Amino acid sequence: MPKRILYWFRNDLRLHDNEGFLRAVEAADEVLPVFVFEPRWFDELPELGFHKTGIHRATFLLESVADLRRSLQQKGGDLIIRVGHSEKILAQLAEDIEAEAVYSSKEVTQEETDTESDLSKRLKPLNIDLELFWVSTLYHARDLPFWVSRLPTSFAQYRTQVESQSDVRKPLPAPDQVRLVHGIDSGNLPQLTAFGFSDDEIAQAEQPDSRASISVKGGESEGLSRLNRYIWQEELVKSYQETRNGFSADGNTSKFSTWLATGCLSPRLIYQELKRFEHERLQNESISEIIIDLIWRDFFRFTALRYGTRIFKPSGIRHDLNRAWLRDTALFHRWAQGQTGIPLVDANMRKLNVTGFMSDRGRQVVSSFLLNDLGVNWTWGAAYFESQLIDYDPCSNWGNWNYMADLSNDPDKKQHVSINDHAIKHDADGNFVRTWLPELSALPAQAIHSVYNLSPDQQRQSGVVLGETYPLPIINLNA
Repeated sequence: MPKRILYWFRNDLRLHDNEGFLRAVEAADEVLPVFVFEPRWFDELPELGFHKTGIHRATFLLESVADLRRSLQQKGGDLIIRVGHSEKILAQLAEDIEAEAVYSSKEVTQEETDTESDLSKRLKPLNIDLELFWVSTLYHARDLPFWVSRLPTSFAQYRTQVESQSDVRKPLPAPDQVRLVHGIDSGNLPQLTAFGFSDDEIAQAEQPDSRASISVKGGESEGLSRLNRYIWQEELVKSYQETRNGFSADGNTSKFSTWLATGCLSPRLIYQELKRFEHERLQNESISEIIIDLIWRDFFRFTALRYGTRIFKPSGIRHDLNRAWLRDTALFHRWAQGQTGIPLVDANMRKLNVTGFMSDRGRQVVSSFLLNDLGVNWTWGAAYFESQLIDYDPCSNWGNWNYMADLSNDPDKKQHVSINDHAIKHDADGNFVRTWLPELSALPAQAIHSVYNLSPDQQRQSGVVLGETYPLPIINLNA
């Protein structure tokens, strides 16, 4: 009987620098790669009325899985695709092929670790081992200069320690060949309709909005192509420092986060290419900023590992039970739909709804507005980002919302954002707002961000009628 290992792909949808899959291929005579779509990922949240995973993220995931299947087929293998409960399906497949072990990547947040635990319980009576590999971060968990239980409370302290005392491991190669377990039906890639999406939602996802300056497609192949274009072909990496804060410059930002979120790109490969660019062409602050962003991503993941379910609760990491949050669904939905009457907030939210993406600066603006100006339950905002953002990953998303709600483990962070200041600094000409709020396109730059201050005569001259063509402001920002 040949030695067989089932490899369970999760948020590691790549062949390069994937230690778990590489070790499975090396250790086994035959490997069975599997991906399971869980219907619960796409459930509608009952109180809020939107999918847990929205159309843009679902589309990106399907594209990523399809690309992984093609890559495996090119190496002599295939990807077994199933829909259902992972623990049941994987245990049954492992038993069917008489697997010696199930290998997979290690996750840190509750839903994912619960599934790991359930799978382990099902495999034990079958005498099949479950082996998990840490493949998601820039710095390996075993290479940290401290126990995760002693994780520094501030990012500055964390960064100082890991950069001075830890090394980034070299990325591992993709396997040359995959020896597949034969005789197992590979299954079909599910359609979006199977997860409850309407024809209108699907049509929107299939026809990218022309206002998006760059469209992204899921998959390792696309991620590697973007990495090569961004760093080597177009050298956009040189201007990251200048473009990262803009609301409109999507084409000039890396977008690496989209492929990192599903594991289509390895952070260690990005780091290696950045360092090679520094050595061969140029050193500047932009490259350092991208590396800092990768370290931030690590910090959020290790924070989630340390604090567990606290990152998802209204009381947050700080376990602050004193602050009361409004559970006003009407306010929340005006925010989510970009109908607050505050142009910079609305433009960012409408862009998110149409494209599945928002700049980091935009996320700060809209989250601060929801929390600090409206006082609405921050977990609703985090859940909405989870649904809409193509680059959603639980640790970074919920970690950032903890920061914005002043509930993080960092005692020095205060995150109230001035919308007027950001508008003046990052959209002074008003072009970003005009792009996403065409009903305000005739307004001059000096008026577009404060349309709510226009007199009735000024409104008529600009073709705007507050309360009709554009919403009245949900709050008074002049107060």
